[in-house]
Amino acid sequence: MLTVKASVVLDVAMVTPPALVHPAATLRGTPVVPGLAFGPVVLVAQEVSPAAIIAYGDGGHPDAEAALAAYDLAAGAVAEGFAGKAARASGAAAEVLTASAGLTRDKGLRQAVATRVEGGTALLEAVHEGVAQFVDVFTAMGGLMAERATDLLDIERRLVARLVGEPEPGVDLPSVGSVLVAADLAPADTASLDPEIILALVTEKGGATSHTAIIARQLGIPCVVGVAGALDLTAGAQVLVDGTAGTVDPSVEVGEAAARVEADKAARAAVESWTGPCATTDGVAVKLLANVADGESARKAAAGPVEGVGLFRTELCFLDRRDEPGVEEQAQIYGEVLAAFDGGRYVVVRTLDAGSDKPIAFATMEDEENPALGVRGLRLAALNPGLLERQLDGIASAAENTGTETWVMAPMVATVAEARDFAEQVRSRGLKAGVMVEVPSAALLADRMLEVVDFLSIGTNDLTQYAMAADRLAADLAHLTDPWQPAVLQLIATTAAAGQAAGKSVGVCGEAAADPLLAVALIGMGITSLSMASAAVRAVGAQLCVVSSDTCRKAAEAALAATDPMAGRDAVRAVVAAG
Repeated sequence: MLTVKASVVLDVAMVTPPALVHPAATLRGTPVVPGLAFGPVVLVAQEVSPAAIIAYGDGGHPDAEAALAAYDLAAGAVAEGFAGKAARASGAAAEVLTASAGLTRDKGLRQAVATRVEGGTALLEAVHEGVAQFVDVFTAMGGLMAERATDLLDIERRLVARLVGEPEPGVDLPSVGSVLVAADLAPADTASLDPEIILALVTEKGGATSHTAIIARQLGIPCVVGVAGALDLTAGAQVLVDGTAGTVDPSVEVGEAAARVEADKAARAAVESWTGPCATTDGVAVKLLANVADGESARKAAAGPVEGVGLFRTELCFLDRRDEPGVEEQAQIYGEVLAAFDGGRYVVVRTLDAGSDKPIAFATMEDEENPALGVRGLRLAALNPGLLERQLDGIASAAENTGTETWVMAPMVATVAEARDFAEQVRSRGLKAGVMVEVPSAALLADRMLEVVDFLSIGTNDLTQYAMAADRLAADLAHLTDPWQPAVLQLIATTAAAGQAAGKSVGVCGEAAADPLLAVALIGMGITSLSMASAAVRAVGAQLCVVSSDTCRKAAEAALAATDPMAGRDAVRAVVAAG
């Protein structure tokens, strides 16, 4: 019988009295979102009712055409569900939900199912085999594409649920504040979580840049990922989750946990009252910027204590577009973001980072063997120069219309020649030109890059993945895809030193910028700006404002000298505590 996991059943046990909870060893994982939380465990088990599958059988479809009609109906409903959630979300959550909607409608996936159905395979089995085919392909590709494997499995569960007449799977929120524990969470589940009910997230799989981690950071929910043994926790038993240290403690006494959580709440309240601007105790200014995706997220970020935008992800405006917008329409779209930051603040616009896990119909290539290492980002301009020219024209028009200071940077730059050619095109339109440091070659050549561009911005997500040759979603490799890896920090330090020597700005706009502890070390290396999800700004600013530049330098030295990420965190924490 086909085994398909098609629903999520939450079993919220009664909270076990402290005296009855058996002491257990503290579990460790990768810390993602700082904060303490104490509450009962809710285990998320993804299963399908065997009875529903048996009752459905082969679906009773008279022929392949009828079976595919049922598939199309189910796929349409699932895609609409994703799109509806995306419309109600923003930022990273909207991005992954929109991508899931597109993946559900993917013609290649439908063809894989159709081929099997037309060959006599029952519909449920065809769906399972079709999805498995793409999961294998994406997993083999590694890198960003491997992240889509989790999304595909979620899509399969939802398709099967629709076909057999069950409600689509999803996390049903418990009635009391709880710690959600799962093997992993689909983007649709994470994006719909209520921070007032879900006190913390703990996953057995995933790394610091997985979809779960990114969305949890946006929501501000304490989160630890890659926690081996997480699913062995007892449902209903109370645990203390430390999103700063990356620990899950099932044996802490209630009184101690309550005291620590209260202290953390007080600290967080102080953080929320921080209004900027950001500077160390000895007056070294640090620019804190926001990562945005559209006009709505820009307006929300602009209301906070930020000095502008360090990363405007323009490709997220076009994930659902089949045809390239004209220059005038692009100018209007970009103008919404720029207009939110007039009055002396500036916006760094990234040109299309299309390709890999962000396919755009009018831009990306099809059937690449390894999209994560293929024609993506600036490389698209080599095959379609008009695509970049029209986007730069749209950005320049938006800048002129709004009067907002506008910087423009290109993703996936690997050579000085690429940087020079891009900078010439940007400057010819009266804009400031920079490139992203995501490819290790760009970090190694940072001094030469800065001879031809005005600024650099480090994308730590891809830089970590490429430097460590490790799929950033693989739970078994989470220790390698951690931005605290000394090799990654060395590349960042090299880039920052080049910026100081040239007297030019070097920022960090990857997920690493949202880590308050790592931010101290980054500033000590010479980084001049940090760009992050707007929800993380106050925590980072509050941390930097209570340390000196000397402490930052010592923190940088400690992080770079560490043998592994955990040792680096511990060493920097000790430096900060010592003042």
